[in-house]
Amino acid sequence: MAEQRDDGKPGNEPGTDIEPKAGGQPAPRIDEEQLRQFQQFQQFQDYLKFTEAQKQGLTPSEPAQPLTQHYGGQPPAPPGPPPGELVKPPRPRAPRWLRRLGGKVVAWLIAILLIAIAGTIVYRQIFPSDEGKTSEQIAAEGGGRYRTNHVFSTSPYEAVRFVYHNVAQGRVDDACGRFEENIQTTFALDLGYEDCRLAVEGLHAQVTKKNDYAESLPSYTSVPVEGTTLTIDSCTYAVKGGPALGTFTVTQVDKGQWLITRHAPGPKICPPPPPSTTPR
Repeated sequence: MAEQRDDGKPGNEPGTDIEPKAGGQPAPRIDEEQLRQFQQFQQFQDYLKFTEAQKQGLTPSEPAQPLTQHYGGQPPAPPGPPPGELVKPPRPRAPRWLRRLGGKVVAWLIAILLIAIAGTIVYRQIFPSDEGKTSEQIAAEGGGRYRTNHVFSTSPYEAVRFVYHNVAQGRVDDACGRFEENIQTTFALDLGYEDCRLAVEGLHAQVTKKNDYAESLPSYTSVPVEGTTLTIDSCTYAVKGGPALGTFTVTQVDKGQWLITRHAPGPKICPPPPPSTTPR
Protein backbone atom coordinates (compact mmCIF):
# COMPACT_ATOMS: atom_id res chain seq x y z
CA MET A 1 0.00 0.00 0.00
CA ALA A 2 1.29 3.43 -0.83
CA GLU A 3 1.76 5.89 1.96
CA GLN A 4 -1.06 8.35 2.12
CA ARG A 5 -0.33 12.05 2.56
CA ASP A 6 -2.37 14.38 4.62
CA ASP A 7 -4.15 15.65 1.48
CA GLY A 8 -5.20 12.16 0.59
CA LYS A 9 -2.81 11.77 -2.39
CA PRO A 10 -0.17 9.06 -2.57
CA GLY A 11 3.41 10.18 -1.93
CA ASN A 12 6.34 9.82 -4.34
CA GLU A 13 8.34 6.69 -4.17
CA PRO A 14 12.06 7.04 -3.58
CA GLY A 15 13.97 8.17 -6.73
CA THR A 16 10.91 9.52 -8.52
CA ASP A 17 11.17 13.25 -7.86
CA ILE A 18 10.18 14.35 -11.45
CA GLU A 19 6.98 16.26 -11.60
CA PRO A 20 4.51 14.69 -14.01
CA LYS A 21 3.43 16.63 -17.09
CA ALA A 22 -0.08 17.54 -17.96
CA GLY A 23 -1.86 14.36 -18.92
CA GLY A 24 -0.06 12.30 -16.39
CA GLN A 25 3.20 11.57 -18.43
CA PRO A 26 6.43 12.40 -16.58
CA ALA A 27 9.21 14.38 -18.43
CA PRO A 28 12.46 12.44 -18.97
CA ARG A 29 15.62 13.51 -17.18
CA ILE A 30 18.48 14.74 -19.52
CA ASP A 31 21.93 13.49 -18.65
CA GLU A 32 24.73 16.13 -19.02
CA GLU A 33 26.94 13.87 -21.16
CA GLN A 34 24.06 13.04 -23.52
CA LEU A 35 23.24 16.75 -23.76
CA ARG A 36 26.85 17.60 -24.72
CA GLN A 37 26.98 14.86 -27.37
CA PHE A 38 23.68 16.00 -28.84
CA GLN A 39 24.89 19.59 -29.05
CA GLN A 40 28.09 18.52 -30.87
CA PHE A 41 26.08 16.44 -33.33
CA GLN A 42 23.75 19.35 -34.05
CA GLN A 43 26.70 21.75 -34.56
CA PHE A 44 28.28 19.30 -37.00
CA GLN A 45 25.05 19.14 -39.04
CA ASP A 46 24.90 22.95 -39.13
CA TYR A 47 28.51 23.13 -40.32
CA LEU A 48 27.83 20.67 -43.16
CA LYS A 49 24.86 22.77 -44.32
CA PHE A 50 26.96 25.93 -44.09
CA THR A 51 29.86 24.61 -46.22
CA GLU A 52 27.49 23.14 -48.83
CA ALA A 53 25.74 26.50 -49.20
CA GLN A 54 29.12 28.24 -49.69
CA LYS A 55 30.10 25.82 -52.48
CA GLN A 56 26.85 26.56 -54.35
CA GLY A 57 27.28 30.33 -53.98
CA LEU A 58 24.19 30.62 -51.76
CA THR A 59 23.73 32.45 -48.49
CA PRO A 60 23.57 29.85 -45.75
CA SER A 61 20.37 29.91 -43.75
CA GLU A 62 20.26 30.35 -40.02
CA PRO A 63 21.23 27.17 -38.24
CA ALA A 64 18.46 25.25 -36.58
CA GLN A 65 17.97 26.02 -32.92
CA PRO A 66 18.97 23.13 -30.71
CA LEU A 67 16.29 21.31 -28.84
CA THR A 68 18.19 21.90 -25.67
CA GLN A 69 16.54 25.31 -25.41
CA HIS A 70 13.36 23.51 -24.48
CA TYR A 71 15.20 22.02 -21.57
CA GLY A 72 16.83 25.19 -20.32
CA GLY A 73 20.15 24.67 -22.14
CA GLN A 74 22.20 27.35 -23.91
CA PRO A 75 22.05 27.71 -27.76
CA PRO A 76 25.06 26.27 -29.60
CA ALA A 77 27.87 28.44 -30.85
CA PRO A 78 27.86 29.52 -34.55
CA PRO A 79 29.11 26.76 -36.83
CA GLY A 80 32.68 26.91 -37.95
CA PRO A 81 35.34 24.79 -39.62
CA PRO A 82 37.05 22.02 -37.73
CA PRO A 83 40.15 23.07 -35.80
CA GLY A 84 43.16 23.65 -38.11
CA GLU A 85 41.11 23.81 -41.35
CA LEU A 86 40.82 27.06 -43.37
CA VAL A 87 37.74 27.73 -45.46
CA LYS A 88 38.58 29.40 -48.82
CA PRO A 89 36.34 32.32 -49.77
CA PRO A 90 34.34 31.89 -52.99
CA ARG A 91 36.18 33.03 -56.14
CA PRO A 92 34.67 36.26 -57.49
CA ARG A 93 33.40 36.12 -61.09
CA ALA A 94 34.45 38.71 -63.66
CA PRO A 95 31.77 41.18 -64.77
CA ARG A 96 29.81 40.26 -67.87
CA TRP A 97 31.09 43.27 -69.85
CA LEU A 98 34.68 42.24 -69.10
CA ARG A 99 34.04 38.68 -70.30
CA ARG A 100 32.49 39.99 -73.53
CA LEU A 101 35.42 42.35 -74.10
CA GLY A 102 37.90 39.50 -73.60
CA GLY A 103 36.02 37.37 -76.13
CA LYS A 104 36.16 40.16 -78.73
CA VAL A 105 39.89 40.69 -78.19
CA VAL A 106 40.59 36.98 -78.70
CA ALA A 107 38.46 36.98 -81.87
CA TRP A 108 40.38 39.97 -83.27
CA LEU A 109 43.73 38.34 -82.52
CA ILE A 110 42.68 35.18 -84.34
CA ALA A 111 41.47 37.22 -87.33
CA ILE A 112 44.75 39.17 -87.51
CA LEU A 113 46.75 35.94 -87.34
CA LEU A 114 44.73 34.39 -90.19
CA ILE A 115 45.15 37.54 -92.31
CA ALA A 116 48.92 37.51 -91.71
CA ILE A 117 49.18 33.85 -92.73
CA ALA A 118 47.10 34.44 -95.86
CA GLY A 119 49.21 37.51 -96.75
CA THR A 120 52.42 35.52 -96.38
CA ILE A 121 51.11 32.79 -98.67
CA VAL A 122 50.02 35.31 -101.32
CA TYR A 123 53.36 37.15 -101.11
CA ARG A 124 55.33 33.95 -101.62
CA GLN A 125 53.17 33.08 -104.60
CA ILE A 126 53.80 36.48 -106.21
CA PHE A 127 57.47 36.84 -105.13
CA PRO A 128 58.93 33.33 -104.79
CA SER A 129 62.28 32.87 -103.12
CA ASP A 130 65.36 31.94 -105.17
CA GLU A 131 66.80 29.75 -102.42
CA GLY A 132 67.54 26.25 -103.66
CA LYS A 133 67.20 27.18 -107.35
CA THR A 134 69.88 26.70 -109.96
CA SER A 135 71.29 29.53 -112.03
CA GLU A 136 69.22 28.31 -115.00
CA GLN A 137 66.02 28.67 -112.99
CA ILE A 138 67.04 32.12 -111.81
CA ALA A 139 67.79 33.08 -115.36
CA ALA A 140 64.40 31.88 -116.57
CA GLU A 141 62.68 33.98 -113.92
CA GLY A 142 64.98 37.02 -114.12
CA GLY A 143 66.54 37.57 -117.53
CA GLY A 144 63.24 37.66 -119.41
CA ARG A 145 61.44 40.12 -117.15
CA TYR A 146 62.73 43.19 -118.99
CA ARG A 147 60.25 42.52 -121.81
CA THR A 148 57.29 43.41 -119.60
CA ASN A 149 58.82 45.28 -116.64
CA HIS A 150 61.40 47.99 -116.11
CA VAL A 151 63.93 46.10 -113.98
CA PHE A 152 67.35 46.89 -115.49
CA SER A 153 69.45 50.00 -115.76
CA THR A 154 69.12 52.46 -118.61
CA SER A 155 72.92 52.92 -118.60
CA PRO A 156 75.32 50.20 -119.84
CA TYR A 157 77.99 51.17 -117.29
CA GLU A 158 75.52 50.99 -114.45
CA ALA A 159 74.42 47.52 -115.64
CA VAL A 160 77.97 46.22 -115.08
CA ARG A 161 78.48 48.25 -111.91
CA PHE A 162 75.44 46.51 -110.42
CA VAL A 163 77.16 43.15 -110.88
CA TYR A 164 80.04 44.35 -108.66
CA HIS A 165 77.58 45.90 -106.23
CA ASN A 166 75.51 42.70 -105.87
CA VAL A 167 78.60 40.50 -105.54
CA ALA A 168 79.84 42.79 -102.75
CA GLN A 169 76.52 42.39 -100.94
CA GLY A 170 76.24 38.65 -101.65
CA ARG A 171 72.94 39.01 -103.56
CA VAL A 172 72.86 35.98 -105.82
CA ASP A 173 69.54 36.59 -107.57
CA ASP A 174 70.28 40.25 -108.37
CA ALA A 175 73.80 39.57 -109.61
CA CYS A 176 72.83 36.63 -111.84
CA GLY A 177 69.70 38.37 -113.08
CA ARG A 178 71.82 41.05 -114.80
CA PHE A 179 72.90 38.48 -117.38
CA GLU A 180 71.02 36.96 -120.28
CA GLU A 181 69.83 33.44 -119.52
CA ASN A 182 72.51 31.48 -121.38
CA ILE A 183 75.32 33.83 -120.28
CA GLN A 184 74.98 33.22 -116.55
CA THR A 185 76.67 29.82 -116.79
CA THR A 186 79.33 31.27 -119.11
CA PHE A 187 80.09 33.97 -116.54
CA ALA A 188 80.47 31.31 -113.82
CA LEU A 189 82.70 29.02 -115.91
CA ASP A 190 84.94 31.94 -116.96
CA LEU A 191 85.62 32.61 -113.27
CA GLY A 192 86.14 28.92 -112.34
CA TYR A 193 82.72 28.00 -110.88
CA GLU A 194 80.07 25.51 -111.91
CA ASP A 195 77.10 27.87 -111.91
CA CYS A 196 76.22 31.48 -111.28
CA ARG A 197 75.08 30.96 -107.69
CA LEU A 198 78.36 29.37 -106.68
CA ALA A 199 80.25 32.08 -108.56
CA VAL A 200 78.54 34.93 -106.67
CA GLU A 201 78.97 33.19 -103.33
CA GLY A 202 82.65 32.43 -104.02
CA LEU A 203 83.42 35.94 -105.29
CA HIS A 204 81.62 37.51 -102.34
CA ALA A 205 83.90 35.58 -99.97
CA GLN A 206 86.93 37.23 -101.66
CA VAL A 207 85.66 40.80 -101.16
CA THR A 208 87.67 42.63 -98.49
CA LYS A 209 86.15 46.14 -98.82
CA LYS A 210 82.49 46.09 -99.77
CA ASN A 211 82.02 49.80 -100.38
CA ASP A 212 85.11 50.19 -102.57
CA TYR A 213 84.32 47.02 -104.52
CA ALA A 214 80.68 48.01 -105.07
CA GLU A 215 81.80 51.31 -106.63
CA SER A 216 84.55 49.84 -108.84
CA LEU A 217 82.82 51.00 -112.02
CA PRO A 218 81.01 54.30 -112.57
CA SER A 219 77.30 54.47 -113.29
CA TYR A 220 77.78 56.93 -116.15
CA THR A 221 80.67 58.35 -118.18
CA SER A 222 81.14 61.37 -120.39
CA VAL A 223 81.88 59.15 -123.38
CA PRO A 224 78.76 58.93 -125.57
CA VAL A 225 77.35 55.46 -126.24
CA GLU A 226 77.03 54.67 -129.93
CA GLY A 227 74.79 51.88 -131.10
CA THR A 228 72.99 49.27 -129.00
CA THR A 229 76.01 47.16 -127.97
CA LEU A 230 78.95 48.13 -125.76
CA THR A 231 81.94 46.16 -124.43
CA ILE A 232 83.21 47.12 -120.97
CA ASP A 233 86.55 45.79 -119.66
CA SER A 234 86.81 45.73 -115.88
CA CYS A 235 90.52 46.50 -116.04
CA THR A 236 89.75 49.84 -117.66
CA TYR A 237 88.89 50.96 -114.14
CA ALA A 238 90.55 50.69 -110.76
CA VAL A 239 88.88 47.63 -109.19
CA LYS A 240 89.52 47.72 -105.43
CA GLY A 241 88.51 45.49 -102.53
CA GLY A 242 88.03 42.28 -104.52
CA PRO A 243 88.72 40.36 -107.76
CA ALA A 244 88.14 41.84 -111.21
CA LEU A 245 85.32 40.10 -113.10
CA GLY A 246 86.52 40.19 -116.71
CA THR A 247 84.98 41.79 -119.80
CA PHE A 248 81.25 42.35 -120.27
CA THR A 249 79.27 42.93 -123.46
CA VAL A 250 76.08 44.90 -122.78
CA THR A 251 73.16 45.10 -125.22
CA GLN A 252 70.25 47.52 -125.22
CA VAL A 253 66.91 45.70 -125.04
CA ASP A 254 63.25 46.72 -124.71
CA LYS A 255 62.29 49.93 -122.91
CA GLY A 256 65.84 51.34 -123.24
CA GLN A 257 67.30 48.87 -120.71
CA TRP A 258 70.76 47.27 -120.90
CA LEU A 259 71.32 43.54 -120.42
CA ILE A 260 74.66 41.67 -120.24
CA THR A 261 74.68 39.38 -123.28
CA ARG A 262 78.31 38.21 -123.39
CA HIS A 263 81.24 37.66 -121.02
CA ALA A 264 84.98 36.97 -121.37
CA PRO A 265 87.50 36.15 -118.62
CA GLY A 266 90.22 38.56 -117.53
CA PRO A 267 92.89 38.93 -114.83
CA LYS A 268 91.74 38.91 -111.22
CA ILE A 269 94.08 41.79 -110.40
CA CYS A 270 94.16 44.51 -113.01
CA PRO A 271 97.18 46.76 -113.61
CA PRO A 272 96.57 50.45 -112.92
CA PRO A 273 94.92 51.97 -116.04
CA PRO A 274 96.60 54.88 -117.81
CA PRO A 275 94.97 58.14 -116.66
CA SER A 276 94.35 59.32 -120.22
CA THR A 277 92.45 56.20 -121.27
CA THR A 278 90.05 55.95 -118.33
CA PRO A 279 86.61 57.21 -119.42
CA ARG A 280 84.73 59.13 -116.73
